[in-house]
Amino acid sequence: MFTEERQSAIEKCLRENGKVKVKELSEMFQVTEDCIRKDLKILENAGKLKRTYGGAILSQDYPLKRDVVDRRQFNLDKKRTIAAKAFKLMKNNETIFLDISTTNIELAKLLATSNMRVVVVSNMIDILQILATNPSITAIGTGGTMYQTVNGFMGAATIEVIKQYSFDRAFIGSCGVDMTDCAITTLGVEDGLTKKAAVHSSRHKYVVMERDKFYFNDSYKYAYFDDISGIVTDEFPDDTIVSTLERAGVKLF
Repeated sequence: MFTEERQSAIEKCLRENGKVKVKELSEMFQVTEDCIRKDLKILENAGKLKRTYGGAILSQDYPLKRDVVDRRQFNLDKKRTIAAKAFKLMKNNETIFLDISTTNIELAKLLATSNMRVVVVSNMIDILQILATNPSITAIGTGGTMYQTVNGFMGAATIEVIKQYSFDRAFIGSCGVDMTDCAITTLGVEDGLTKKAAVHSSRHKYVVMERDKFYFNDSYKYAYFDDISGIVTDEFPDDTIVSTLERAGVKLF
């Protein structure tokens, strides 16, 4: 098979499955893994895909770069699964930080319908509005510069407020994991610095994200595996990734 034919076949696999793995492609086409990596690099340069840890995904179809306000209904079942797991980690009388995250919106709904007595600080307006319906919950907004695309606050003023707190637990959103650098990523610097402040101000810090995000990373690294307590996800990733996380001391929920 010629190089161009193999690359076309790889594109077809991507369209059918959403992602591919280097090892599987190597076995499928009977070529070395280095050869497949070169194919993926060429296809990435052509804008056909986004390379990830151990493979690639269809970058143009991946939903992570949508505005938060457009992602509320996306993968809703998965987000509810993650929220249910995260809710079980909370305890009465704790002070909790809920980051800008559509998964955290679902977590806020569970809190609002519960009997828990907690203080919740958040920089997302949706979350604050949900929590305000329960008189047992003290909901505190960070304020700061308002970003319409996320319906929340980010940046220097928000960070200064977050730094004044000592949270028992923080639940932080993510746009993906860079398995090569063992880093948790997000889209931009303002969001990244705000998340970083929440991580530093919390005793227990959990990243809430769907399984698919283990195979994708974005532009800003706001934390490393050493910085977090665990990752709450709807379904565990591949064994290779699970082993890497275990070696780094990151617990999966």
